[in-house]
Amino acid sequence: MSRIADDIEDSAAPLIEHLAELRTRLIRATLAFVIGFVIAFVFSGTILDWLLIPIEASMRQLGNPNPVMQYTAPQEYFFTLVRIGMVAGLVLSFPFIANQLWRFVAPGLYKSEKSAFLPFLIASPAMFLAGGAFAHFIVTPLAMKFFLGYADASSIVSVFLQDGSTELVEPSAKGGIEIVFQGKVNETLDITLKLIVAFGLSFQLPVLLTLMGRAGLATAAGLAGVRKYAVVGILTLAAVVTPPDVITQVILFTVVYGLYEISIFLVRRFEKQREAQLRAEGLWVDPDADAAEAEAEAAARAAQDDPIFKEFEDDEEAADAAAHDETVWEIAEDDADGKDDDEGKKS
Repeated sequence: MSRIADDIEDSAAPLIEHLAELRTRLIRATLAFVIGFVIAFVFSGTILDWLLIPIEASMRQLGNPNPVMQYTAPQEYFFTLVRIGMVAGLVLSFPFIANQLWRFVAPGLYKSEKSAFLPFLIASPAMFLAGGAFAHFIVTPLAMKFFLGYADASSIVSVFLQDGSTELVEPSAKGGIEIVFQGKVNETLDITLKLIVAFGLSFQLPVLLTLMGRAGLATAAGLAGVRKYAVVGILTLAAVVTPPDVITQVILFTVVYGLYEISIFLVRRFEKQREAQLRAEGLWVDPDADAAEAEAEAAARAAQDDPIFKEFEDDEEAADAAAHDETVWEIAEDDADGKDDDEGKKS
């Protein structure tokens, strides 16, 4: 009984040690996020100004010399800064969080698995930052110009110059209600952050598909075969995660589809490298030969199950049996004749 109890304790010890290490890593990652949040919150006003640069430039181009954003609730501006602090704090603390994740997972990986996984751990945040920068500096200004073009028609009219001078044309006084843009801070920030996150996650596609290719979960031929379904999925993604303007959707579709083709190229390149390595080690097995052998076996099984073939085979077996019986009968007659001759000679 004590031996069984000792075995249970020995098997439970590694699990307890892993749970304790996981708790330590999570505590350190949480502390890093809190520290990053505090640092980012101190500079959240500056970060907000940087995030609002596209809409500010668009408003100035549309003729507004003094762009103004507003908030309509006492707590709105504060919680906007809190949101910015949380997102920026996560970005600041992500390298440390990723390091804690790696140090927890790495002891259970082989050396080859470590060398395969570590580059993707580095490439993932780099690609996210590239996607976010692309969204902020290219996509967001286009989206803001599109929306503000409909929101503030009088500003568009005021952009036109009179007699080549640098003075703006004053909009003519007319009856009716003038529609102007009075932007709210949180709603404008929602559009900006949504675009940054959408493009940042979309730029993860090459990392994800290449990692799946190295793990054997995806092939270049398989990805190329489902290209038409990928196009439909990318169009659906562009329609869901972007604002409802055609320009932004077309840009997101073009970028993501280009990344999909790059992923196919990277997976195919890795497959060629792996094939060359296995051929050098003498361990390569040609999948085409295996497929041909499997097709031949399947055809043989199908022929055996074919009723016409089975009937023909039965006829051949019956003919062979009849021929065998005739041969046996002739041999028996020859033996009988031989015995009669022997008896005649004796007599």
